[in-house]
Amino acid sequence: MIPYGRQNISEADIATVVEVLRSDWLTQGPVVPSFEEKISSYCGAKYGVAANSATSALHMACLALGLGPGGRVWTSPTTFLASANCALYCGASVDFIDIDPRTCNISVEKLTDKLVNAKRAGQLPNIVIPVHLCGQSCEMEAIDALAKEFGFRVIEDASHAIGGTYRGEAIGSCKYSDVTVFSFHPVKIITSGEGGMAMTNDDRVAMAMARYRSHGVTAEPTAMQVRPPEEIWNYQQLELGFNYRMTDIHAALGISQLERIDSFVSCRRAVAARYDDLLSDLPAHSLWQHPDTASSYHLYPIRVLESECGLSQKDVYHALRGRGVGVNLHYIPVYLHPYYERLGFRRGYCEEAERYFHEALSLPIFPDLNEEDQLGIVNSIQAVLEGQL
Repeated sequence: MIPYGRQNISEADIATVVEVLRSDWLTQGPVVPSFEEKISSYCGAKYGVAANSATSALHMACLALGLGPGGRVWTSPTTFLASANCALYCGASVDFIDIDPRTCNISVEKLTDKLVNAKRAGQLPNIVIPVHLCGQSCEMEAIDALAKEFGFRVIEDASHAIGGTYRGEAIGSCKYSDVTVFSFHPVKIITSGEGGMAMTNDDRVAMAMARYRSHGVTAEPTAMQVRPPEEIWNYQQLELGFNYRMTDIHAALGISQLERIDSFVSCRRAVAARYDDLLSDLPAHSLWQHPDTASSYHLYPIRVLESECGLSQKDVYHALRGRGVGVNLHYIPVYLHPYYERLGFRRGYCEEAERYFHEALSLPIFPDLNEEDQLGIVNSIQAVLEGQL
């Protein structure tokens, strides 16, 4: 089975991790801050705060921006659950903006309409979380303008998107947002095994996120409250935090992988370009790429239209997997999951997201996917779409 994603681990990656294992530090040593500095430099942001997952990074970003009970978060329904769950972790509510049918990112038009209605009802969001689906940036300049007009904060969920650009600048620069979050899960652009990082240009937000990832504790003398001078206070808990720390072991792998990120992204773009060419005559439609963006291509989904090929998405899914092509589904709309249905969401809430759910299949894409295997994948797609189930 050719998987939809696969990590690339080199001997240099292994040696870097072994070096940490032989050092005096495994958890909170010097490697995590070094990883933060290198990612910040790569993206052009002032601060990076590493965490044990992108889910944790989203949660601590929400907390650092002041989200709590009674707050409201809006995000895309076409995403992994963490993009919405982070709001519920804070005791806030979550709502969804339907997607643009071309890019399948948040529709700026529908976001605008929803904001106008919410302002009229006195129910504007505190935070909007645009999700850069598959590695392609949302229309962040327009979202930033809406944030300034309607007074909400912005967290970019860029879990798919490190290595991509928007208007010629690296995703993660936070030019149009308060925080940007990356994922380093094994199938992402680079991996630290598990891990994530929140980028920001706001020193107060960075410090708050750093506290939230480590039990709400600080050792910064200027942040600590005065205590009796005869007592030793070399750390203090200032708020209720969590154990969201990344280890030096994970950070070492991340640093080593970062050295090859441009090569990884170049390979992914080459794979995507070959798919574009090989699939051009088949009823299998890829996502439109906005001219302001350069995707890092974490995913390459196609949309299969039953009206064109006479087969349902489900038929094609099972037929391709039966031929050894590990197609996947990204994503079931968040609000259709049983937990969210119990919160009151129902089918039909975001029509474009549901249409995409019933048509999309993610094809294998990773740097080591060779041309022979890719041609075999496309031949299998062609055979299946021509009825050779």
